[in-house]
Amino acid sequence: MFRRVRLGARFAARLGNRAVLARVPLARAGAAAAGVVTLATAASVPVWCRDNPAVNWVQVREEIVEIMDSEDYMEEPPGPQFVRLAWHSSGTYCKHTKTGGSNAATMRYGGEGNWGANAGLAKSRALLEAVKVRHPNLSYADLWVFAGIVAIEEMGGPKIPFKPGRIDKPPAATPTWTIKQHAEDGRLPTPDMGTDEATAAHLRNIFNRMGFNDQEIVALSGAHALGRCHTDASGYWGPWTYAPTTMSNEYYRLLFDVKWTEKKTHEGKPWTGPRQFENPAGDLMMLPSDLVLIKDPSFRKYAEAYAKDDDKFKEDFGKAFEKLVNLGFA
Repeated sequence: MFRRVRLGARFAARLGNRAVLARVPLARAGAAAAGVVTLATAASVPVWCRDNPAVNWVQVREEIVEIMDSEDYMEEPPGPQFVRLAWHSSGTYCKHTKTGGSNAATMRYGGEGNWGANAGLAKSRALLEAVKVRHPNLSYADLWVFAGIVAIEEMGGPKIPFKPGRIDKPPAATPTWTIKQHAEDGRLPTPDMGTDEATAAHLRNIFNRMGFNDQEIVALSGAHALGRCHTDASGYWGPWTYAPTTMSNEYYRLLFDVKWTEKKTHEGKPWTGPRQFENPAGDLMMLPSDLVLIKDPSFRKYAEAYAKDDDKFKEDFGKAFEKLVNLGFA
């Protein structure tokens, strides 16, 4: 069966590592010449990015980590939402029309910002606003992607290369529903299309439009190892795992190891939210689009592989996420 992961130990380990992050020197000019920011760890020294020398990426990173570590946000850690912000600001890309993607930050405007899939992300954007003010040469588009990449690494995920240079575009650049491969309420995935077959087809429609295959769809779904749903945002409720600030393959193991049943009650009252599933204790959840990963034969083989191999999951997730945040940019 599944295991519980204690959050206290993870936070202690992360804070211990931060002492190293703040004191490592700047080096590795070769990586800088390629225009890639390498995040700081004991084994990976940060660099200045020559693509935009006016931005102190080391300082930006430290400020993002400081937000994540703040005791003000321990009940709702910002890390998972920073990942979601980077994901949703990039996942609007359409390979057919060459529109959308991470090179715009059009979620700042009411149209995209008000998409149902982006509910709650205004809080994450607000948390990063002070970083933007202190670094005026930093675009929102770069900041949102960089915050997601930093958060993934801070929460135990893979190191993902970051290439800056995204720009902020006007409202006219907001992605719209123009062809059948787009979704009516924006261009992001919908958790439930009524049946397993329809939901699987929808996932492929959305992700294929961006250029992802079945393996990459399943790998990117592993972001649900992080964070939780809120009734005042998506309408759904609960975390996917017992360690919502730890990047691991726990999400996939839970999919296979737990008996998931449709949620009928919440805090002693009938459940009135959208269709979701829960574990026997009622403290974890899965969306219909999560369970499709073990019901669809093609998706299932990749989910099984990741449930068995955490390193393989992180390797494939890192590659898919790097591809995601560069859509429409690199």
